[in-house]
Amino acid sequence: MSIKLRLILMNFLEFFIWGSWLISLGGYMIVTLGFTGTQVGSIYATMGVASLFMPALLGIVADRWVNAERVLGLCHLTGAALLFWASSVTDYNTMYMIMLLNAMVFMPTIALNNTVSYAVLKKEKIDVVKVFPPIRVWGTVGFVVAMWVVDLCHWNLSASQLYVSALSSLVLGLYAFTMPACRPTKSGKQRTLVSSLGLDAFVLFKRNRMIVFFTFAMLLGAALQITNTFGSTFLDDFKVNFADSFGVKHPNLLLSVSQISETLFILTIPFFLQRFGIKKVMIISIFAWVLRFGLFAIGDPGSGLPLLVLSMIIYGMAFDFFNISGSLFVEREADVSIMASAQGLFMLMTNGIGAFVGGTISGWVVDYFTVDGVRNWQSIWFAFAGYALILGLVFPFVFNYNHDESKPVEVAAH
Repeated sequence: MSIKLRLILMNFLEFFIWGSWLISLGGYMIVTLGFTGTQVGSIYATMGVASLFMPALLGIVADRWVNAERVLGLCHLTGAALLFWASSVTDYNTMYMIMLLNAMVFMPTIALNNTVSYAVLKKEKIDVVKVFPPIRVWGTVGFVVAMWVVDLCHWNLSASQLYVSALSSLVLGLYAFTMPACRPTKSGKQRTLVSSLGLDAFVLFKRNRMIVFFTFAMLLGAALQITNTFGSTFLDDFKVNFADSFGVKHPNLLLSVSQISETLFILTIPFFLQRFGIKKVMIISIFAWVLRFGLFAIGDPGSGLPLLVLSMIIYGMAFDFFNISGSLFVEREADVSIMASAQGLFMLMTNGIGAFVGGTISGWVVDYFTVDGVRNWQSIWFAFAGYALILGLVFPFVFNYNHDESKPVEVAAH
């Protein structure tokens, strides 16, 4: 098997593991285990907590002491054991502890997966910027395939989704040890924890527009968590009136349109950034979130199915125009000496603090609009749409940036 195919398999499995439960676990915990919205939101927020420090800590381990592919393998083997344990748990406190531990070993693997891919390609003298993106897209394919497997096997509300994730994590954990050695870098300048966390990039906060940008990055990062946490539960609650509808019978298939859209919209980013600049692209992203939530509020799996599908398609724009474009903006604004730290700060604000805030607050909102076990989804989604609308109305007035169309835009792998 060629090295490219080996990396494709590794990337496929990396996100297959996540896709097996990320979208459907919320429904399982609410419908099957009877957890509250706040409890489910807090469990999803563990990914934000883990993202605050674990990727940096294990990144230092891989940089200094242990081969990156071995760290990747150990993380997935540990994750396999934790996911298998989670499949037998029915109480909130134990589930929270297990999923926190799982987040602590899984979230670093996203960066470690990239690290191994880059190191292997460079060792083979292969152009990383040209070759890695087509390899990485198979990660998204793996995520979608996992969602489809869980859906078509009717495991959306079953612990079986955790068995699938645990088994694939075990396979990747063992497979990682067979990858070419990615030894720690021996250099005179060792990366510190402060640098790895992106904290030395706080020098960017001396500029007002970067304070505004990172603040909105955190607030939009919160929006990313909401539909991941409650999208499956939302569709399942339609079973009372739309039991035979496609969206109720196959919620993961419907929700997977979001990931498919994401892979398509990323191709449009160079055009939009070059033509309109980061400010207008960010505004488009924010109002795309308004539409994402608003269409959920007025759609249903019956005659309103086209509205739900449109919401899924819009998700690709909302996600990519914020996440990818934001990363490119940070790269352009940061000095080369703090480039890695600046990207670390961006991830800290979105996947760390933003994800924690989004998981926590979304749970409170769902419980607030729940009476006698019945969730008022229209009010819930309109509340989230209102949140995004406020961001969209404020952002243009507080973020000052002059776009220069003469500067070319390139989308590279980060």
